[in-house]
Amino acid sequence: MNIDKEFNPNLLVSGYIIRKRILKGVADNVHFLNGKMLDFGCGSKPYKSLFNVEEYIGLDYDSQGHDHSNEQIDVFYDGVKIPFDDNTFDSVFSSEVFEHVFNLEEMIPEINRVMKVNGVILITCPFAICEHEQPNDYARYTSFAIKHLMQKNGFEVIKYEKIGSSIDVIFQLSQIYFHKNIVPYFSKIPILRKVLRLTVILILNIVGSGLNFIFPKGEELYLNNLIVCKKIK
Repeated sequence: MNIDKEFNPNLLVSGYIIRKRILKGVADNVHFLNGKMLDFGCGSKPYKSLFNVEEYIGLDYDSQGHDHSNEQIDVFYDGVKIPFDDNTFDSVFSSEVFEHVFNLEEMIPEINRVMKVNGVILITCPFAICEHEQPNDYARYTSFAIKHLMQKNGFEVIKYEKIGSSIDVIFQLSQIYFHKNIVPYFSKIPILRKVLRLTVILILNIVGSGLNFIFPKGEELYLNNLIVCKKIK
């Protein structure tokens, strides 16, 4: 598994909890996808090495708030129409993208259009996480909302799971708060800032991971949705 450290971080990184949970979720479900695959909102294609498909095509939208200069995008689209014919793809993958699509209810039918009947799509998108890639951060979807959006647009839900427990959310958001609001106070003392940041993040990651094994995890608050759907019409 050749995954860039940004998407497979160690315990010293503030995004350790959420990135590890997403990576595991994707890795556990790549077997659903095959043939000619579209990566919708591919960016740098961080999970490409996990897939065993015949053809991997990355599609993205060139938008304000996200630098694509070092990414591996094969095709850009205009935010409205995907530039492929009907029934082109056997499968589609999209990870942490739907929250950035303002017209998602228009784009899901468009994704459906370029998929073959019985083709499968694997999606991850956040539920409890801070705003990011501003200003292009538009929505958060509950488990009920994401299922409804897919079902009303010609898909059958094959599998759904919540990524990350309530404990994960508490410790992940605590790290983000600390990183964004406390660390800057020590900007004039770089060494102290670095030591403090690494120490606190390490402690939060270890304690959070440990508590997941001790206490009930809780699913009423979670980090991300993962949903696998089949095109039925």
